[in-house]
Amino acid sequence: MPTTDHYDVIIIGTGAGGGTLAHTLAAAGKRILLLERGDFLPRETENWDPQPVFVDGRYISPETWFDADGTPFQPQVHYFVGGATKLYGAALYRLRPQDFGEITHVDGISPAWPLSYDDFEPWYSKAEWLYQVHGSHGADPTGGPWSKQYPWPAVSHEPRIQEISDTLAAAGYNPFPAPCGILLDEADRARSSCIRCTWCDGYPCLVHAKSDAETIAVRPLLTAPNVTLLVQAEVVKLDTDPTGRTVSSVVVSRRGAIERYEADIVVVSAGAANSAKLLLQSANEHHPNGLANGSDQVGRNYMFHNSKAVVALAKEPNDTVFQKTLGINDFYFDSGDHGFPFPLGNIQMVGKSNGWAMKGEEPKLTLLAPHWSLDDIARHAVDFWLTTEDLPDPDNRVTIDGQGSVHLRYTSNNDTEATRLYHELKKLLNHVGMAQHHVLDKNFYMQMNIPLAGCAHQAGTCRFGDDPATSVLDVNCKAHELDNLYVVDTSFFPSIGAVNPALTAMANAIRVGEHLIERLG
Repeated sequence: MPTTDHYDVIIIGTGAGGGTLAHTLAAAGKRILLLERGDFLPRETENWDPQPVFVDGRYISPETWFDADGTPFQPQVHYFVGGATKLYGAALYRLRPQDFGEITHVDGISPAWPLSYDDFEPWYSKAEWLYQVHGSHGADPTGGPWSKQYPWPAVSHEPRIQEISDTLAAAGYNPFPAPCGILLDEADRARSSCIRCTWCDGYPCLVHAKSDAETIAVRPLLTAPNVTLLVQAEVVKLDTDPTGRTVSSVVVSRRGAIERYEADIVVVSAGAANSAKLLLQSANEHHPNGLANGSDQVGRNYMFHNSKAVVALAKEPNDTVFQKTLGINDFYFDSGDHGFPFPLGNIQMVGKSNGWAMKGEEPKLTLLAPHWSLDDIARHAVDFWLTTEDLPDPDNRVTIDGQGSVHLRYTSNNDTEATRLYHELKKLLNHVGMAQHHVLDKNFYMQMNIPLAGCAHQAGTCRFGDDPATSVLDVNCKAHELDNLYVVDTSFFPSIGAVNPALTAMANAIRVGEHLIERLG
């Protein structure tokens, strides 16, 4: 088992957390080893083909997890340089200021964070500028204060979406331009990488125009003399020194061989489930229940949002190409206007549907329908994504078996709020003519509840906090029980809010990166 040179920092994972952290540290000249269990996602015509993406699952990594009953399933995880961001929709929302405090929901309490929105705000701005986010601070009435406007103006609505936005505003709603991470210059298309196509949400970007962690954070480092990236390098264990207080080596399985690497600082950023898995399978005599797990909190409080994808159909066609430009937060909090004393969540547009995507996402419902007929239906579709906050529950947890396989025990919560948000969406659609101009004999909303395998928004398994008895990490995301171990992905979330978590992970990675620069000197 060869040992390589000593690094300043080893980062395990190259997604929103790990990739962004590497970018921050590299600029300060730190000697960094990036370890990615996957490889670069290939650029190929299948990137923009819905059949291999949605039906064949071409970019879903082959892995088996087990649910609470021991039933195997294939999680929708993506092991590539850039992590889950390679196939995300690049919707880069800030949490609301209230999300950092305690919020009462129908099924319990969303706990407060040890830091406030004001504490996070400077790093939100830095993340928005790094990831080239398009938006308009101040347009969303639930948004918090900002120190810098977005680096790019909001992406313009196409005609059908503009019509919907105008109609909703006239009806008293507050639609706003959704924050999008794409490399688009609408004032000078010749300078744009983005061609504003329909292949953004759920697809890899063939032209590297999506603001994912590989394109923005990792790829610019590939020629840096102080950064080493190893792909196909799965970390299988973290060893500690004789005191149990320091990670002494990182054990890697790479191309059939076992290798060890050393660093002053070790950062885990493998995704909420796999970060917990790594800590649990690194148990030793000093940490018999898993590394950094004296509180028994590693793997607990798994969250992944209570979400629905909804396809609303109308008589008039929707020829929109890039649809993810509109958001609605009128139901995010209890405003008293919707007659329900609890928060409901966020509504945003999702990528434009097509026949093959419908087949892949609703195989039973569309079993007998030829894809060309579904394409015709999809042409009349307006597509929405509904997100309700998923509450942390210590019994919703990641564990591992003797073979190191992930077991995910999960019971959904806040279902009443999610159902009410769907009800509010249907009322909202009445204002834009979806009820009067329908395709079928009654309102038709094809809805898909996101199953357990849909773990794109996973969070919470190594929460940060001030009390080592109830948290895994301190406020700088360092493990309470180890001097040089950090976790910098969405594992650190004490609660998840009701918007996409990627920007918060990116902002936190910059925050922790600046802390590590100061610590390392």
